[in-house]
Amino acid sequence: MTGEARGGADRRAVIAPRSSAEMVERPKRPNAPSDGGRDGTGTAVLTRTRTRKPNLYRVLLLNDDYTPMEFVVHVLERFFNKDRAEATLIMMHVHQNGVGECGVFTYEVAETKVTLVMDLARKHMHPLQCVMEKK
Repeated sequence: MTGEARGGADRRAVIAPRSSAEMVERPKRPNAPSDGGRDGTGTAVLTRTRTRKPNLYRVLLLNDDYTPMEFVVHVLERFFNKDRAEATLIMMHVHQNGVGECGVFTYEVAETKVTLVMDLARKHMHPLQCVMEKK
C-alpha cells in the first residue's frame, strides 16, 4: 500500500549524499578486523583442516609380590569400570604374566588414571605400579 492510498502524501525521507568537505575519515584501529565485505564485495577464504585421531595410550598394571589381589581388583573396578569377573581376569593375568592392560585411552585420560591408581596405592601403602605406554 502506498502512502497516498493511506490518505496522505508519501513521507519517505530522502538522504542527500554528503559533500567531500562534510565527510570525515575515521582513523583505523591497528588490529581492527577489515570490513570483511559487509557491503557484499568482500571475499571469503575457506580452508579445509583435517582432524587427526588422537594418539592412544595403554594403561598397564605391573605385578609385585606385596599388593593384595583384592586391592588390584578394587582398583580395576573403581578406575577402569570393570565388573568383578573382568577385573579378576585382568588381575590374574597381571599376577601370572607380570603386566596387564587395564584399558586404552587418550593421553590426558590415561595420565589421569595412572595418577589416580598410584595415589590410591600410596595411600594404602601398596607398591603397586601403574604405567602408560603409547599404543
